[in-house]
Order: sequence, then structure tokens, then C-alpha cells
Amino acid sequence: MEEEQKPQSRPYGAFRWFSLISFLTLKWVILFLIFGGLLAGGAITGYVAANVKDEEIRPQSYIQSKVEEYSMTGYVYFNDGTLVGQLRTDEDRIVVTYDEIPQNVLDALVATEDQNFWEHIGIDAHGLGRAVKERLFNEDTQTGGSTLTQQLARRVFLSLDRTESRKIKEIFLSIRMERYLNKEEIITAYLNKMPFGNGSNGYQVFGIKAAAKGIFGIEDLSKLNIAQAAYLAGLPQLPSRYTAFTGTGEYNEEGIQNAIKRQHTVLKRMKETGKITEEEYEQALNFNIRESIAEPTERAYNTYPFLMLEAEREAAKMLLLQENKELTLEDLNKEENAHLVEDARDALLRGGYHVYTTIDKEVYNIMREIGSNPDNFTPDSAEKGIEQVGAMLIDHSTGAILGMLEGRDFYKEQLNHATQMIRQPGSTMKTLAAYLPAIEKGIVQPASIIDDSPLILQDGQKGFHIPMNSNRKFAGLVTARNALNRSLNIPALKIYNEDLTIPVALDFVKELGITTITESDYYAKTGVIGGLERGVTVEEMTNAYGAIPNNGELNDAYMIEKITDPNGKIIYEHKTTPKRVFSEQTAFLMTDMLRTVIADGAGTGAALRNQLKAYGSIDFAGKTGSTQSYGDVWFVGFTPDVTLGVWAGYEKPIHTLSTNGRTRARNVWGLIMNELTEKRPDLFENKKFTQPDNIVKATVSSTSGLLPSSLNRAEGLLVTDWFNKAYLPTKVDDTLVKMKVIEYNGINYKPNELTPEDMLVEKTVIVRKSPLDQLMLDLQAAQSKLPASSRRDLSVYVPADAGRDAPSVVDPRKDDGANPDYPPNVRLNSGGNGQFVLSFENSGSTDVVGYRVYRSINGGEYEKYGDSIRYSKGNYSVPVAVDPSQFTRFYVVAVDVVGKQSEPSLTVEYGNYNPIPDIDIPGLPGEGQSGGNGNNGNGNGNNGNNGNNGNNGNGNGNGNNGQHGGGNNGNGQAELAAPSAPVGLGSEYVGMNLVLSWSDNPVTEQVTEYHVYYSANNDNNYVKLGMTNSAVFEHSGAQSGGAYLVTAVNDAGESAYSAKLIAP
Repeated sequence: MEEEQKPQSRPYGAFRWFSLISFLTLKWVILFLIFGGLLAGGAITGYVAANVKDEEIRPQSYIQSKVEEYSMTGYVYFNDGTLVGQLRTDEDRIVVTYDEIPQNVLDALVATEDQNFWEHIGIDAHGLGRAVKERLFNEDTQTGGSTLTQQLARRVFLSLDRTESRKIKEIFLSIRMERYLNKEEIITAYLNKMPFGNGSNGYQVFGIKAAAKGIFGIEDLSKLNIAQAAYLAGLPQLPSRYTAFTGTGEYNEEGIQNAIKRQHTVLKRMKETGKITEEEYEQALNFNIRESIAEPTERAYNTYPFLMLEAEREAAKMLLLQENKELTLEDLNKEENAHLVEDARDALLRGGYHVYTTIDKEVYNIMREIGSNPDNFTPDSAEKGIEQVGAMLIDHSTGAILGMLEGRDFYKEQLNHATQMIRQPGSTMKTLAAYLPAIEKGIVQPASIIDDSPLILQDGQKGFHIPMNSNRKFAGLVTARNALNRSLNIPALKIYNEDLTIPVALDFVKELGITTITESDYYAKTGVIGGLERGVTVEEMTNAYGAIPNNGELNDAYMIEKITDPNGKIIYEHKTTPKRVFSEQTAFLMTDMLRTVIADGAGTGAALRNQLKAYGSIDFAGKTGSTQSYGDVWFVGFTPDVTLGVWAGYEKPIHTLSTNGRTRARNVWGLIMNELTEKRPDLFENKKFTQPDNIVKATVSSTSGLLPSSLNRAEGLLVTDWFNKAYLPTKVDDTLVKMKVIEYNGINYKPNELTPEDMLVEKTVIVRKSPLDQLMLDLQAAQSKLPASSRRDLSVYVPADAGRDAPSVVDPRKDDGANPDYPPNVRLNSGGNGQFVLSFENSGSTDVVGYRVYRSINGGEYEKYGDSIRYSKGNYSVPVAVDPSQFTRFYVVAVDVVGKQSEPSLTVEYGNYNPIPDIDIPGLPGEGQSGGNGNNGNGNGNNGNNGNNGNNGNGNGNGNNGQHGGGNNGNGQAELAAPSAPVGLGSEYVGMNLVLSWSDNPVTEQVTEYHVYYSANNDNNYVKLGMTNSAVFEHSGAQSGGAYLVTAVNDAGESAYSAKLIAP
């Protein structure tokens, strides 16, 4: 039995041995696994720790604020609430709340991007495992395994690079976000933050609401159907691949096809997860998603680029001023504050603000069309560039900017010529810096008399400066109204420098809203005619003029009516605050003066009477302006309701405008006004300017502006005009006196006590504030300091009314101690019809004050003939009476300043001579007897030379004059013929007027006047413009391309036409 049991013990021992070995092996495996797990865990922990060691721990408040922080799209609107366009932004976004998101959008998104979204804690273990497997085996499809929370964390807090470290940070951050935010907050943030590709205007849209609007044109998300919700839900995975539009707003066919494929995937997952039924699935698939995509729309920055950029600038300034009450608009224009404006602009573009402007869409489009039409401008120049324009229309009763013309073409030049450009204002500154403040202070009224005579201005660089009017002439004593009508420079300069003084004038200008006045302008004596350091903007000039029709109250121009935040809360709203700058009476007087700039034929704006279609039914007023050489031209004017300012010129003011371009601002002003009065009559409800109380009409002296004296009335020197009752004159005129004067070079002087009475003239003269005779001496002294080549003849400076000036200085001609030379080239010419003219030239002596003519009939004694002839420049032509039946002789003597008389000139004669012996002509050179009478043909015989007998007379024509006693050939008695046609016809623009000039006809033709004919269209339909006694004619209504002809007229008739001149 024992033997039988032994073999049985071996298997038992083997089993125990096997068990022991298995146990030990398992123990060590378990220990190894535990150790390996600990080791791996440590490694993983270390790896994770290494990747997140620099990651900040974000508190709840920070996470909450960042998730709710959006860069939202803002919008700009016209004054009627219609959209101009959306503001520039990197992210076109419209923020939604959770309640606004429809269930089909939530279902589509969750089914596609994160099926376990509502259950997980920020990460999805299943999805994460799938992502690890795909990455471990480098599979073609890499889903990433990110939950919606992870995707949101990545977009808000992390970079978008695909690295392990970012993924680890993303996981931890997602878990943290799930602790602080609920699911509704997370999915709402996701649908507001994520990109969805480009919208129909080319901007990239962010968030579900901007996507619905930009891709389907749907603003209410509840109107999205299942097909559209699925389409949108599929886009955030890869927006660039699925975008329906290009960056320029055009259809992207490839993107649309890719997006539709993606949409089908989303719909399939919605069906698989039970979010939609089979029927809904089929309906969504069959829905024509392609047709529901919005039409491409142009960006506002393409349609209204100037306006959008201006809205940005102005809205940013308003936001900045709202936040910084201590700042002013003038502060914001300073260079040191530019960064503040840019920061405010950035905030505006990201803040989702709604900017409501004052711009009237129709008005704006009208102005832009006029500016865009090349027919309204000079063709582009390779040298000068494009002829530019800037214009602004303001409702001066509020200051609202209704429209503007910022330039011709944004893509050629981006500068806003209405608001940003600063240019010299030319004569438009005369209104603001001279007449307006002078009227307000009672210094000037429309009938006030200002002397348009030369002014010597001190100049720190050149010593002195003698400014000129644009027509290079001086008008003399003129009314303030007339001076402004004709835009005379000198009266404005005198008011500015002498009556007001520069500081008073410029301080007044600044009260009118001009912010570009500099310190150096207070030392510039020509600032009133445009000589400023910097200049002005069209906006500020128009704004300042607007105070005139607004009865003296300035409503500062503005473009931003209000700004609201994305929720409609008003952040900024304009409040009109009128500022009284001058009285209603001043406003009326200034308005009336500017009205006649257009209404008066001599006004610089007179051409508008024919251009303006509503002229006569609506009151218009305004002022022209131009700089030297026409680098800038302006017209600023108004009606009772609106003010319009226009500038034209080139980018660089050194480039001058063409002949037609010189009236460009005025012409564009007229074009705009015509369009507005026709298409927007609501802007012109008030047709006439109104007259306030205390405005009266009065008649005053036209030589002083004082109450007229009896002498004023006798001489007819009166003017009637409007006055502010408070500034009616009370003093009687004392400027008119009667006195004897002597004229020299167009100026009256006190006579030398030895000057003969017959060389003086008694007249009623005007006692000027600055006598012209003294002024001429001052001018002569000033010019003596200049190089000879730079000096001007003093005759250039003589005013038109110099003949009526009361002298204060004695005749400057000095007796040279000798008798004067007799006048040369004495001739007797027959003008026909019994008319004769005695002509001669000035004596060579410089102290001559005049001439006397002596006549002898039939050999009798010589007697003084007619009035004495007072000295003047040039040749003399004196009508004389000659009886053809008698023998008549003439000679002329010169008289000097102390009364000494020259020897007689050579004699001239007419008729048959029967000699009378021993005729003595006192002082006649060659004391011999006259020669005997020659045999006469048609002419008279020669007189004897120095007493020699005369030769036989020539049959026809005149012989040469003899010298010093030599006789004159007798004059033929041929009939006077009509004159020859004028020659040398030329032209030049002086100011706004065209001045024609031509060569004088020969004296022998006895021309009495010239006639000027005009054809506006050069179509041979000529009308007679007028006549002139000189070879110069000024046409104020000239048009380019018009044709001119000139004829000469004498007693025998009118000449043939001159050669045709075409106006440039």
C-alpha cells in the first residue's frame, strides 16, 4: 500500500512547485508593473508639468471677461438711417445671446463637432483616445478630438499651432473653463467667436449671426432652416476651405461646393444622433442651398471710401472727447495728440458702434457725380497731375454737414480736400478778416469810403512791399460794397492793417471757427488776401461763412449726429450750441454786400447770374477767391438755408490752373447749386434773406461816407446804401474844397507861385486822408532803393480819380533857368468835313507845364488861340477851326513852371497865301521874309527858307517840313477816308475778366472810337459789346472759345473788321 502511494506524491509536489513559481513570477510582474506604472506616471507627470510650467493660472474673473470680449462690427449711417456701410475691422461680428440661437443651429453644431458636449467635463475621453490612435498610427484622417470647449479655449487663450504642449494646455484650460462657465455660456461664446469664412462683401465673418447675414442675408437667426443651419455649422472646421465668397466679395464656386459636401456630412450626423427625422433629412438635402446664398455686395470702403474714412476720423474724435472732457477739437489736431486719436479709432473699429452721420445720401451722391465727371474739369496733366476739387455743404442753422466732395477720385488721391487739405484762402479771407469785423465794430458800413490807392507795407525781408490789385490798377475812392464786389486788394489791406489791426482781425477770425491761424500770421500784413502761413480748410471756411446767413450765430460744423453701442445705448449725441459772434445787423449788411458780388455786373461772381437756374427766385450771395498765379481758386456762398464752399487747384499750389480752371470753383459751385435747387427744393424753403430791425437806408457823401454837404449835392457826389442805425454818420462831409491846382503825371499839385494862371485849373477836389502827391513822393523814395530793373513807372500807381485829389505838395518840377525848348513835330491834319487837328509832341525840357497855340489868318498878327494846353504825357491832338477860304497859320510855344515861354515851333498852314509885307513873327527862327507864293497845284507852295524865294508848289501831297525857318509844304485837301482795320489784337485775363488790347490806328486816320463785337459760340452771330476811346477793352463775361472782332470809327465811317481773336 505504501508503495502504491509514493508515485502519487510526485505530482503533488510538482504542482506545489509550479504554484510557487507562478506566484513568484506574478508577484514580480505585479511589482514590475507597479514600478513601471509609477515610473511612467512620473514621466508623464514630469512631461505634463514641463509643458504647462509657464502657463498662467487664470482666475474665474479673467476667463469670464476674455470669453465675453468681442471685437464687434460697427456701422455708419446716412442722416435718414440708411446704411452707408460697415466699419473696417479684422473681425466682422454681430454678438448673439444664447436665447437668440435656434435649436437647429445648436443641434447641427453639437452633432458635428462634439456629440458629448452636454455631458463631458471639457474633454471627451473617447474622442481624445481616437485622436491619440490617429496620431500614433499617423492615420490620414486627423480629427483632433477637441471638444467645443477645447476649441473655444484655443481661440481665446492659446495660439493656433498644433503642438503637444498646446494640446496639454488646452485640456487643462478646458477643464478649468467648465468649472467656471456653464454649457450655455460656452456654446454661446463659441458661436460668437469662431470664424465662418467670408461674407458677401468680402469681409471675414465671425460668429453665427454675422455668418447668417453675410452668407445668406438673414439677420434673424430664427429664420434659418435646417439646411442653412447645417451649412453654417460645418464652416468653423475649416473656414478658408468652405468660404462662399472671395476676399473681394465675389462668389467662390470651389468653396461653395466644398461647403455643400460638408453640409451633407453635418445633416447625416444630425440624423444619426436623432436630431432630425429621415423626412427632415431628405428635405434639407433637397433644399437648393446655392440659391439661398446672398448676392455679392460691394464694400462701403469701395462705394464710399472718402465718406467711410471721414466717418472713422470724426467718430473717433467724438469718442475721445467724450472720454476726455479736458480736450478740445483744436487739441486733437495737434501732432502730439495723434496717437490718442488713433487709439480711439482702433476702439471704434472693434467696438461694434453704430455711427449716425448728418450726411444726406442724395446730396452726397449729387456732389460726387459732379466731382467724378471729367467734363467738369481740365484734362489730367503729366506734369501737374489731376485738377482737384473740395466742397462742403452745411445747414448753417444747425451746423450739420449735408454733403461734401472730398476729391475727384479716391484711387488717384486719398486726401480729403474738404476736411484735411489746408490751402491759402485768397480773397475769401477779405470777408472774414476785414469787412465782417469792421462792420461789426462800426468802422465800415457798405457806403463807407475806402481809398484804393497804393499802400507801402513794411516787409522784414525785402524792406517794403507795394501790393497791387489783380487788374494792376487803382480805382481810387470807392465804397466798401464796391471794393468787395470787385475784390480789390488794397481796401481790404487798409482795413486789416490800419483800421482794425491784425490782432483784432485774426482774433475775430478764430471766433468764427478757423483753427489754422498761427502765431506768425499775426505778423503777416497780407494775411487778409490769403498770405497765411498755413491756410484754411474748406470745412472751416464754409463753416465760418455760414454764420453770416445765420444772423451772426456760429453753429460749429459737425458730421456725427450720434454714436450708439451694439445694444443701442447712446454713447455720444451732438448738441447744437450756437455762439453769437456778431450782430444780426452786421450779418444783414454783410449778406447784402455779398449778394451784390453776384447781382452787380461788376461783381466777381456776376457770371453766376446766367449759370444759376434758380437765380431770381432764390437769393444767392458769395465771394470769390484766388491766390497769386491761380494756384488756388475758391467760391464760398450761401442761400438763406445752406452754405456751400468750393476749392479747386492741383495737389501742389505751384501748379497754376488753366484759363478755364481759374473759374473752376465758381463753376462747380453753380453746378452743385443747380442740381440741388432742382432735385432737393426742400433744402431751399426760405427764398429771401430777411432784414432785421435797426437797418436803414441813407444817402451820404461818396467821397467820405459822411453826411453830404451842399458841395456834395452840387457835384452829385452821393451814394445811397444800407446802414446799421447805430452807426449812421452824424458829421457833415468836409472833404470837398474848391482850389486851383496844376496837374502833373495825372496828379494834382499846388502850383508854383510863378506858374501862369492859364496853366492852372480851378476845380472841386477831395481832401484825402493820404494825399496822392505825397504818396507819389513816398513811392518814388521807396523805389529808389530797388534795382533799376525792378522799378515801376509812377504812372502805374496813379488811381483812376487822381484828377480830383486835393494837393498838399507844391509842383515838383523845378525851373532849370532856361527858356524851354519849343515842341517838335507840329502838324496840321485835315479830318474831312471841315475838321482839322493840330498835333505836336512834348518839349524836351523837363520843367514844362503846358503849351499855348497861336494863330494867324491871312497873314495877320498871331494871336493866342483857344485855351492853354496843360502838360500831359504822350502826344497832343488839338481840334482847331480852319476856314478853307482863308490862309491860316499856327505855331505852338512851351511854357515852363515859372512862366518862361519857348521860341515858337515851326509853323503849319492851310489855304492860299497873298503875302503881306513885313509880317513879324516874334522869335521866329530865320528872320528873313517869307518866300513868294509858289504856283499852286492842289497843294500850297513851300515857304522860303531863311528868306529865300519859294519854290513852285507840288501838285499833290505834303512836302517835308523845313528846319529852323524852312517853310512847310502846303497840305493837300483830299477827303478823309474811313480808317483801316485795327491790327495786333491780343488778350490776357486780369482777375476774372478778359482784357483785349490792340495797336492804335495812325493819328492821320482821326479815329474817334473803337467798337468791339462778340460771338459767345464763335458761330458768326456777333453782338456789339460796347465801344472804347482807347485801344483797350475789358470784358467781364468772357467765356473760353468766344470770338472777338474790333473796328475803328472816324467821321468818315467804320473800318473793316480786325482779325478774329478766340478767347483762351
